[in-house]
Amino acid sequence: MIANYHTHTYRCGHAEGNEREYAEQAEKAGLRTLGFSDHTPYDFYDIGPRSQPMRMSLEEFPGYMDSLRALEEEYRGRLEIIPGVEVEYYPKYFPRLLEILRSGGVRYMLLGQHFLGNEVEDRYCGIPCPEAGELERYVSQSIEALETGLFTYFAHPDLFRFTGEEAAYDREMTRLCRAARDTGTPLEINLLGLREGRHYPDLRFWRIAAREGCRAVLGCDAHQPRWVTDPGSEEKAEKIAADLGLELLREVPLRSL
Repeated sequence: MIANYHTHTYRCGHAEGNEREYAEQAEKAGLRTLGFSDHTPYDFYDIGPRSQPMRMSLEEFPGYMDSLRALEEEYRGRLEIIPGVEVEYYPKYFPRLLEILRSGGVRYMLLGQHFLGNEVEDRYCGIPCPEAGELERYVSQSIEALETGLFTYFAHPDLFRFTGEEAAYDREMTRLCRAARDTGTPLEINLLGLREGRHYPDLRFWRIAAREGCRAVLGCDAHQPRWVTDPGSEEKAEKIAADLGLELLREVPLRSL
């Protein structure tokens, strides 16, 4: 890999290491580009303060951006540091989020749709689910996000853990892959999922993505500095892409906010 755009930090509450530690490891590994995409803060403005155990808080966001701007300057000419965030698309709260991210200087967003509806009132997508209607909701919400044209790529698009009828999975994920193709949005083969033996990458999904002419990108989804590169999982992901005939991008153009 020469670029990784999916990198977290301690600020999200479930990762380790600060921004500098990730940058040091990326430079040692020979990366050209390191994009940081820690879990975005969200302003749930109508329900009052609440704990956000899987994302940085609004109060932490300025420090995150200050740290990345300092590293951009320090590593200029050696390693390109790009400040970004990983974002769930919650239609009700998304306009306010864009204001926060734009004013803070964020340069790109990854779509990572971990929840249906929103995390305040709805369900996590990684829990086994046999209901086709819930999968349809995931796909429709994700397509709405893709059609904004604001997301650089879709991280772990196969996160939804569907256990229902295969025909429903094929129908809905075909719809999702066609939207990704038509909006020119690459889909991520997630190396964390490969590394930890999770339910994704899901070969059912990637067969559909290949059939529909989608482009893929590798994302380390690093939650520890040592995982900003992962040659073992990278090799497995490249084999998936080669076996299915997926176009695999080494770098992706950023979509600005």
